[in-house]
Amino acid sequence: MSELLACFEGLRAEPDHHPWPRFRVDRERWLALRQGLARDRFALLAEFGEPQEVHAILFDGESLALVVASLACPTGRFPSLAVDHLPAVRFERTLRDLVGLEPEGLFDLRPWLDHGKWPLSRPLASNPGAPEVAFDYAFLPVEGEGLHQIPVGPIHAGIIEPGHFRFTASGETVVRLEERLGWVHKGIEKRLVGLDLESACRIVGRVSGDSTVAFAWAFARAAEAIAGVVPPARAVWLRALMLELERIANHFGDIGAICNDAAFTLIHAHCGILRERVLRAAHEVFGHRLMMDRVVPGGVAVDLDPGGIARLHRLVDELAPAFDKVVSAYDNTPSLLDRTAETGRVSPSLVRRFAAGGHVGRAAGRPFDSRAHLATEPYDDLGFRPVVREAGDVDARVWIRIEEVRESLRLVREILAKLPAGPVRVELPVRAGCGLGVAEAFRGEVLVWLRLDEAGRVRRCYPRDPSWLQWPLLEAAIEGNIVADFPLCNKSFNCSYSGHDL
Repeated sequence: MSELLACFEGLRAEPDHHPWPRFRVDRERWLALRQGLARDRFALLAEFGEPQEVHAILFDGESLALVVASLACPTGRFPSLAVDHLPAVRFERTLRDLVGLEPEGLFDLRPWLDHGKWPLSRPLASNPGAPEVAFDYAFLPVEGEGLHQIPVGPIHAGIIEPGHFRFTASGETVVRLEERLGWVHKGIEKRLVGLDLESACRIVGRVSGDSTVAFAWAFARAAEAIAGVVPPARAVWLRALMLELERIANHFGDIGAICNDAAFTLIHAHCGILRERVLRAAHEVFGHRLMMDRVVPGGVAVDLDPGGIARLHRLVDELAPAFDKVVSAYDNTPSLLDRTAETGRVSPSLVRRFAAGGHVGRAAGRPFDSRAHLATEPYDDLGFRPVVREAGDVDARVWIRIEEVRESLRLVREILAKLPAGPVRVELPVRAGCGLGVAEAFRGEVLVWLRLDEAGRVRRCYPRDPSWLQWPLLEAAIEGNIVADFPLCNKSFNCSYSGHDL
């Protein structure tokens, strides 16, 4: 038995939670979980709450055990996991902002998402409070001779989302970077309460628009788990097809943008063309460039006809040789590699501790990919294996994307060749309960935890973008690098502001 499952020995899993178990724990077991996290025996994937209950999603990479632990908080307080496990800090600061639960022992009590501009405070609490008064945010102090600060954002020079970055530098070398996010908080979790499944899926699919297929699939999986319904096989394969097209398009965009930030605009231009080809093909065969609202609870909203299959075959045949030329240009340009190699390195130990997924994790030796380890259908029939590198630098994150594009092109071919016949959607019965869905977005695993009431409407929905576990590592990646390399490091991560800020 894994050490994670041993923490729940003797407990009965909640019967209304699917497909992974949820256990209600007491304070003693919650503290035991905290100790396991402190010793890196397992990982924290998310921590969130309801008015009188806090939940932690935990994962053991060796046994592949995934568990939800829930602790009742009748007094509105609970022992902080962040006391011994730093990756929990931002989750718990958010819990205070949104739900009003107080983590006992939390050493950083600064608001995280609440900037003092909301019409009410603690919006997810049983009794929301009056608005917080606007305040000056206290960045962490840095001491030393000759240090200076450089504030960047939240408004940036390009058409990008807002985030504030406070650099402390010695000359050109970054000594510390501290982020302040939350500028694009939209109240998504509050807005989801009371919605039917179709309306809620549309909103969850817009948490981070570049990952709309992944978010909608994770939501659909959670809803289907509650209903006890298996979607049609053809729908599952079409979902995977859309997901891989989404991954290819985004990786093209990222590879080009990274090279652009290293002043190599030629690759940026070619990657932009390749990305546009994918988006146009998606619009032709699925009716939307981003494939938004195509994945729905019970299946998919659109089928693929023989003409669409032929169109996607032509797309892959065009993309593969063109992309090989892009890769050759990257790999044979020493001045470009000089900027990316050994820049923005994140250590494997830090990646494991933060359970970072996607290109950030796999570029630093953490092999986890939910397509292989958690949400395997239909990937278990496609011979899929994650791509892993060890260096943890910008160059490694580029190569993870390169190899994932090549693997996704192969997967698209296989899916088109093996696509089963049959219906593409079934209706879900109305049923109360809780479910957890997972899908592998191009940044890493997306989680959606869902609670439905007896009328089949949302009581609580928590969508977690992989950026929650990657943004903190960007602070570590830039340390010791020069300020001018921050855009390069930042783009090599390409964390989502919208997906994080909710």
